[in-house]
Amino acid sequence: MKSYLKELECPKCHRKYDAAKVNNLCECGGPLIAKYDLGALRREFDPATWSSRPNDLWRYWELLPLLSRDSVVTLGEGGTPVLRMPRMGKAYGLRELFLKDEGINPTGTFKCRGAAVGVSKARELGVKVVAMPTAGNAGAAWAAYAARAGLRLTVAMPEDAPRVTQAECLAYGADTWLVKGLISDAGKVVHQRAVKEGWFEVATLKEPYRIEGKKTMGFEIWEAFEGRLPAAIIYPTGGGVGLIGMWKAFNELKEAGFLSGPLPKMVAVQAAGCAPIVRAFEEGKDKAEFFEGAHTVAAGIRVPSAIGDFLVLDAIRSSGGLALSVTDAEILETWKQVARLEGMLICPEGAAAVRAARVIREMELVGPDDPVLVLNTGAGAKYTELLGEKARRIEDSAS
Repeated sequence: MKSYLKELECPKCHRKYDAAKVNNLCECGGPLIAKYDLGALRREFDPATWSSRPNDLWRYWELLPLLSRDSVVTLGEGGTPVLRMPRMGKAYGLRELFLKDEGINPTGTFKCRGAAVGVSKARELGVKVVAMPTAGNAGAAWAAYAARAGLRLTVAMPEDAPRVTQAECLAYGADTWLVKGLISDAGKVVHQRAVKEGWFEVATLKEPYRIEGKKTMGFEIWEAFEGRLPAAIIYPTGGGVGLIGMWKAFNELKEAGFLSGPLPKMVAVQAAGCAPIVRAFEEGKDKAEFFEGAHTVAAGIRVPSAIGDFLVLDAIRSSGGLALSVTDAEILETWKQVARLEGMLICPEGAAAVRAARVIREMELVGPDDPVLVLNTGAGAKYTELLGEKARRIEDSAS
């Protein structure tokens, strides 16, 4: 197996960078994106080979950035199922409603994909110390993979980040800081210290390889739908790397000649209390403004400003999709409804995506027979304190 990685490129100014070196952002401040020799891939590779390999994200080796299998750091990530949601679909007027369950990844979220590839590439490039801000789950995933790889990790998160993710980071041995404020405030703290100490920053899109791990969700969706794609894909959007990654995957498949059908409408869903992408989309802007007073029960999408916002907006518009918001009340209501109707305890962010399926059907963005896929980005068991319900205590009356 060989990777067809060619170079890194800035999507803003189109400067090119050597992928064999350690890189963060472009000189212009834009993120760097991995580019592959898709023409050579088309000539030399049969994509049917992927299905014969183990069912994990590493099966897509040709479109991943590692050069040596010895660099791989894995905990068994990827290969997550696509499940039908017949009862929720019936309630929403959608005969073909599906959910891709990322909650079964090793640390319980899709963040494992980015961490696996990001940590693996960092190790391949000789990096020893990494640092990042997090809303919670990314920190837990990177802490696990850094521990697996023998790297040091410093992670900063809002002081009100979910306790379970704080505990995970500490358990994996990460130097864990709690910061007053939001993830944006944590990011400032990490950046200042990283510059001073010479640490490699792995914040969202500040390094090129997290997106490469997350794009494998797109490859798996393409395989699950047997070479075609759903009419719409709904993604709970904070930093937006998963949506950007899937859109990148679909376009790589198309350019390589492996995908001939139409691409899906990409739908970004945010919480009403933190919706910078939605506001920018509705105002026709190419970049989102900082969202003041950000708040939501869905911690993973409480991101008031994203470095890749312009890429999210481009994917949405290029695909004929949209950005929409749902309230916390709608998120919690849908969360409970999915558990009771489908037997799935998804995360609040996933519940936001499920609720958005109802919205796009009501808007007639999709028809009743169109396949619609929602992404559940994490395990609901990490958030049970939000359910607000207690079991009834019954006294033993046996005599």
